Amino acid sequence: MSDSPTNPYEPAATPPLPGAPSSGPRQAAMAFILLTLFIDILGIGIVIPVLPELVRELVGEDPVSATMIVDAASIDVSSIDVAVTDAVAASETKSFSRAGRYVGVIGATYALMQFLFAPIIGALSDRFGRRPVLLCSMFGLGIDFLIQGFATNIAWLFAGRVLAGIMGASLTTGNAYIADVSTDDNRARNFGLVGVMFGLGFTIGPALGGLLGGISLRLPFFVAAGLALVNWLYGYFVVPESLGVDKRTAFTLRGANPLDSLRRLADYPLVAALAAVFVCKSLAQRGLENVWVLYTGFKFDWDAGVNGLALGLVGVMAIIVQGGMVRPTIKRFGERGAVVGGTIISAIAFAGYGLASEGWMIPMIIVFGAFGGVAGPAIQSLVTGSVSETEQGRIQGALTSLTSLTNIIAPLFFNTLLFSYFISDQAPFVLPGAPLLVGSALLTASIFIAINVFRRFPKPAS
Repeated sequence: MSDSPTNPYEPAATPPLPGAPSSGPRQAAMAFILLTLFIDILGIGIVIPVLPELVRELVGEDPVSATMIVDAASIDVSSIDVAVTDAVAASETKSFSRAGRYVGVIGATYALMQFLFAPIIGALSDRFGRRPVLLCSMFGLGIDFLIQGFATNIAWLFAGRVLAGIMGASLTTGNAYIADVSTDDNRARNFGLVGVMFGLGFTIGPALGGLLGGISLRLPFFVAAGLALVNWLYGYFVVPESLGVDKRTAFTLRGANPLDSLRRLADYPLVAALAAVFVCKSLAQRGLENVWVLYTGFKFDWDAGVNGLALGLVGVMAIIVQGGMVRPTIKRFGERGAVVGGTIISAIAFAGYGLASEGWMIPMIIVFGAFGGVAGPAIQSLVTGSVSETEQGRIQGALTSLTSLTNIIAPLFFNTLLFSYFISDQAPFVLPGAPLLVGSALLTASIFIAINVFRRFPKPAS
């Protein structure tokens, strides 16, 4: 890329956004990055309703074999219908249990790649700027969706998820970009707008994915690939750099070490103390995301279309709450109050999901639980407000690594262990909602941890 100052995308020609007296460049940069994040999230949301179903297709499980039917018929002709129905149910349970194990391992693989690469990507963005890192990630994500769409066996799907984890670590750079262009006054609002983009992406994406999945389980992956590549083109021609050359820091292998990056949190005591809250909240949230489609499919017989609509409702509520309630909530209760109050609501909602006996209850719980979304932007605002401008990429990378480390555990624990076990013959009783009840317990633990942290680190007097 040319060093000429006439290049509109070269950092030297970009206004020094973090320190600029005018809010114009910052507002324009926010608009650019928000649209970029929206297209990214839309592509990810499209595949959510169909990925577990694709796993079930690739691992294979005959619904009912001819031998099972013949054996059932030879026992008692009058009980053929009952025997076949029982055989179908048993086979379906086995199929869900097996898919749950694979989905758990695939999810852990994705998270492992995020853990390993998030600090590398964060450090690279601190050295070379946010824009080139974002562009590489956007292009890689498009290739990843193509790999998954063309996958003919589970090994190819694993390969796709490996690449997805590497490219997904770019959210670190997105958060650092937003920190670059934010001020103390609008930081919480800006991270709330990220929640709006997530909401829009998860409103349109899963609903569209469910519709496309009804045509073909692979079609959503190809549409997502197209969106990611369009996003790459948009970023190449439109998205400006946010980190001035004077604020960049050298790239070192030690700084890119995922374990070493976690030690950087010690430089910021409040952020380090909040790490345990991150762990509990991340475990619960990732558990919900990983088990949702399998849980609703098993318990309520929801297909990709119904799950798409339900996840679309999640997105609508995220838009309402994070777009219109984050700023007034934080203004009224403060960042710390929003963290505690939002997490209490989430803990109650998780328990509701796990105990729901009918599918019609889920939308009401979604609406209630959405109000817990104020906690996320409040935590991000606390973190970024405690970190210097030159360290935003590294600290965001460290936090992404931390949550990714817990995300390695979450799918294995919630899917492969809890869900698969509690719907199997080995379980003392059938309880498909067990992962969600455990998630509620983790969120409850994070409430008490947060209260303790805020007592140890009282808010400075203004």
